[in-house]
Amino acid sequence: MTDLVVRRLLIDLKEPFARRWNGGDAFRSAWLNALSMSFPVGEQMFIDSLRAGLKVLPESKRAYFASEIQGFVGQEATHRHLHALYNKQLDAQGFVNSHEKRLIKRLEKLASMKLDPRHAVAITSATEHFTAIFAGWMLETPQNLEGADPRLKTLWLWHSAEETEHRCIAFDLYRALGGNEKWRRFWFRFVTVQFLFELMRQTVRNLWDDKALFSWTTWRSAASMMLGKQGLVRYGFKHWRAYFSEDFHPSHQDGTASEAWLRQNEDLFRVVSRSPA
Repeated sequence: MTDLVVRRLLIDLKEPFARRWNGGDAFRSAWLNALSMSFPVGEQMFIDSLRAGLKVLPESKRAYFASEIQGFVGQEATHRHLHALYNKQLDAQGFVNSHEKRLIKRLEKLASMKLDPRHAVAITSATEHFTAIFAGWMLETPQNLEGADPRLKTLWLWHSAEETEHRCIAFDLYRALGGNEKWRRFWFRFVTVQFLFELMRQTVRNLWDDKALFSWTTWRSAASMMLGKQGLVRYGFKHWRAYFSEDFHPSHQDGTASEAWLRQNEDLFRVVSRSPA
């Protein structure tokens, strides 16, 4: 089991930041803003799904997962709060968060279907794998935050470190609930299409709002960040494909970059609680 730590990040997001806060780069700013716009609603869904899964877990397994899920909830609730503050600044700058509205409708439709709780846990597991891929890449390619507002640079690297730290929990809970491989893979395919489509759709909207959509430098930056030698596509594809393997487990993804960042940046946060061993 992972010793999950709930941390309070020592940054102030109530003060405004620049529209192109990420080194003046329109694409890098817009893409990360699009990610942030999905987090408050998405992370609440993750919290709710694991809590519901814990309730239907056999009593013999419940104690094992209870403290881990408590730590997961603490971390995700902190992420949700800080990204809500972040998104409030984006709203004040005139960016329109259409992703969140569509996500709320999709989750309402999913809830109306009254599916077995394992499905929501599988969706959470799939999405957490995506965030773990992004997190590992962010921690290993710090140039993508070169020249960024120090507060937001800290936020993204801290968030990445914690996403890596709790990457196994939803997957392990799904397995403990008796979830099968067919549905695990189905929901991962579903999440792949929905997550990437909505992320790029919101990124395009952000670039439109920033009047940078038709700029050559915008798409040159996008090509470098996504398709370059250290781009997300090259880094992420092997990790994405691994999820379909029968012997896959999130712990197979290297977490040393996360551990190193948390160890080297203890002055940037305060420990609030630790999940009991």
